[in-house]
Amino acid sequence: MESLRILVTGGAGFLGSHLVRALSKEGHLIRVLDDLSTGSLENIKGCDVEFIRGDIREYSTVKDALKDIDVVVHLAALIDVPESIEKPVEYFEVNSYGTFNVARASDNINTLIFSSSCAVYGNPERLPIDENHKLNPLSPYAASKISGEAYITGYANIYGYRPVILRYFNIYGPKQTKAYAGVISEFTKRALRGEPPIIYGDGEQTRDFIHVEDAVDAILKAIKEERARGVYNIGSGNAVKIKDLAYLILKLAGRTEIRPVYIAPRPGDIRNSVADITRANKELGFEPRVKLDRGIEMLMKEK
Repeated sequence: MESLRILVTGGAGFLGSHLVRALSKEGHLIRVLDDLSTGSLENIKGCDVEFIRGDIREYSTVKDALKDIDVVVHLAALIDVPESIEKPVEYFEVNSYGTFNVARASDNINTLIFSSSCAVYGNPERLPIDENHKLNPLSPYAASKISGEAYITGYANIYGYRPVILRYFNIYGPKQTKAYAGVISEFTKRALRGEPPIIYGDGEQTRDFIHVEDAVDAILKAIKEERARGVYNIGSGNAVKIKDLAYLILKLAGRTEIRPVYIAPRPGDIRNSVADITRANKELGFEPRVKLDRGIEMLMKEK
């Protein structure tokens, strides 16, 4: 594959830094735009990148960052559902207006890949969830992702770039911070400290967990597959109960004597979620490789 000039917004964050390292290995020319509000330069230390510290809410900053770029991977966002209910204006400004700026500034690129979320579906009417499922946001965060998808698509129709929207389910893995609201990361930290996992609700709710290596692979495939465009679910395709996840982590940590603690459910949380990844498999060649227990073991070694 030829070397591309790629801008990664949020490239010093959790998913972004893993992507930057993968792109570096492939020999691409990488520019990172990040305000370092949750990311860290330590995450991309040793990578050959051009780094711009800036805020996607500032159009001139975004426009400058996009100069001479072939592909944009837009990951920069606020991502905590309960926080979005407490700070809806901030989530609108960063996620909606920030994505609007990225889309509006992308008049001379070939491809724009946008990191969306399964949160756009709300409580599903059918499982697994396919890309044609109706959208029903239960939080300002989910609403901001829907608006971002609309801006990406709308400007693609004006400018002619190739839009790829990846609706991620629950990503986990190394470098995940509390800011990313990762339940696996939090359960693992507590188990390794000998503390009980804290479950919001009854633990019967299900989630679809995907390792960050597989999440990155989906982006790499979206960049390479020039026929790919539109919306793709990116998950494992497997539903896991939160209480089962807690006991699995306790088992892998060797702390089977500990029992989870149950507290009140969080507002805005959906009940059940699992991805239908048929389209991503057929059109991107996407197939998750990291099994849940193996991914948790890898995370524990980092801790």
